[in-house]
Amino acid sequence: MTIDRRRIIRAGLAGIAAAGMPGATLASAVTSSPRPLDILVLGGTGFIGPHMVREALRRGHRLTLFNRGRTNDDLFPDVERIVGDRGGDLEGLRGRTWDAVIDNSGYVPRHVENSASLLSASTDFYLYISTVAVYEKFDRLNDEDAPLATIADESIEEVNGETYGPLKALCEKRVRAEIDAERLAIVRPTYICGPGDHTDRFTWYPVRTRRGGAMLWPGGPDAAMQIVDVRDLATFTLDCIDQRLHGTYNAVNPVASYTFGDLLEDCQAVTQATVDPVWVDDDFITAEDLHGALPIYRAGELRPGEKIGFSGQRAYAAGLTIRPERETVRDLLRWWDTLPAERHAEARFRLTPEDEAALIGRWNSRNS
Repeated sequence: MTIDRRRIIRAGLAGIAAAGMPGATLASAVTSSPRPLDILVLGGTGFIGPHMVREALRRGHRLTLFNRGRTNDDLFPDVERIVGDRGGDLEGLRGRTWDAVIDNSGYVPRHVENSASLLSASTDFYLYISTVAVYEKFDRLNDEDAPLATIADESIEEVNGETYGPLKALCEKRVRAEIDAERLAIVRPTYICGPGDHTDRFTWYPVRTRRGGAMLWPGGPDAAMQIVDVRDLATFTLDCIDQRLHGTYNAVNPVASYTFGDLLEDCQAVTQATVDPVWVDDDFITAEDLHGALPIYRAGELRPGEKIGFSGQRAYAAGLTIRPERETVRDLLRWWDTLPAERHAEARFRLTPEDEAALIGRWNSRNS
């Protein structure tokens, strides 16, 4: 059977709307902006982009989307779209001005430099979505002033697990060279979760929990995780635009405030399913290469009481609000249930039921 991938993606985005855009109660606390702004979004139709576009439209702003027009080109029919390519075709942006630019699709330093250079004189404010993966080390508590990762060959443009963080750090460096500090905000989210998530990382846990039975869990119930709901990220992004909050901000939930044990409890509460958690240690995870199969977990890191993780204090002081993680679990599962069977079949879950059962067998044998 041929699967229409674009139709599946559109169905998923429509499912967000069908689910009532969970979390709208939080957003409703923010009234319309002081004045309508003309905002250019570089991207806007992937995972985080639609949430930002909807929040901007809700506040009464006028938007222009710039992208290749290959994905969800009918998602916002009432919003202006400029078709182009950050890899070399920026002509559609020339001769235009905007009050603000949101760059949420910049992964390659050359692309970010070219767009920031072109738009520097065309906008009053520029916001770049980066990542906490930019930090040099992860065995410490990183605030926004902690050292960043570097890459020896700055001409590399292949984005993979090893280059993603250093390249995003280089993107930050390039955008800072083009945009004055008082006109620039850089937001560094951690794992972004919530309705519309195409990565299926956080999604694995509630979806798998609903099946019940013996279930692999990483590290232990006290292993902490840091995430951010995509809607909280979108709200904070627009707050930065509306209030011209320049500077750099980690968008994360509080350090060591949420654990995998909490996630297990939330998943069981939301699904009303009962699982028998099998907590596997770091040695087993490494030996069985389960780092990606048990997503978001990082071996040996994020233990309660230790100063490890990412500080969100600067963003909280600027207004970032973090909703309860159970709300994210509930709304994510609600969205997931709106997706077609084809999308479920293509989920990026690395563990099949058979693989998981075999791993649990090996774990039990090792510890018997």
